[in-house]
Amino acid sequence: MPLTAGRDVIPIGQLSSYITYARSKIHPVISEVAGDELVSCYTALRKVGDDGPSSERRITATTRQLESLIRLSEAHARMRLSNTVEVEDVKEANRLMREAIRMSATNPLTGKIDMEMINTGVGAEQRRLRADLKREVIRMLDSGDAARRGMKWAEALNALSQQSSVRVDTGEFAEVVKSLELEGLVKVIGERERRVIRRVSSD
Repeated sequence: MPLTAGRDVIPIGQLSSYITYARSKIHPVISEVAGDELVSCYTALRKVGDDGPSSERRITATTRQLESLIRLSEAHARMRLSNTVEVEDVKEANRLMREAIRMSATNPLTGKIDMEMINTGVGAEQRRLRADLKREVIRMLDSGDAARRGMKWAEALNALSQQSSVRVDTGEFAEVVKSLELEGLVKVIGERERRVIRRVSSD
């Protein structure tokens, strides 16, 4: 058990005063060498997505991440009560940034970093999968008896799962159907197990 367990290393009041002082009195300026390090870290972060074919390359850093890197560097210097942002501040900010990106922007389907997961909440791979599912749902609803009577929810999900090499997640399927409804392409009738998906006529 850590020696500090159950005890404050710094009293809350003292910590609060420290933070208030740092925020109001310390306004660090980026040194030239720290500026060079910022450029280097940002460039390296952008190159993370260039490890595959051009068609699969991903944006792994944007100006938003650069701004965050600068703010983190300044915050680290302010925490040291330093009026100058040094290389060590930038390196620590870069470490924190990479760890945050790794934890929040790693696509579970590919294991690769996809910044779109941060920017939009949906990764590029997931968007492609949903687009494929939408096309397939429309194709099924436009053929055979489904064109006249529609398809039961469970039957449509089962049919997609059998056609796909990857198991179709029920949540993803629900999002796809919801998106098609919002686009006015399909409508869902009934509740729960009795739900039927029907194609909306384009006439």
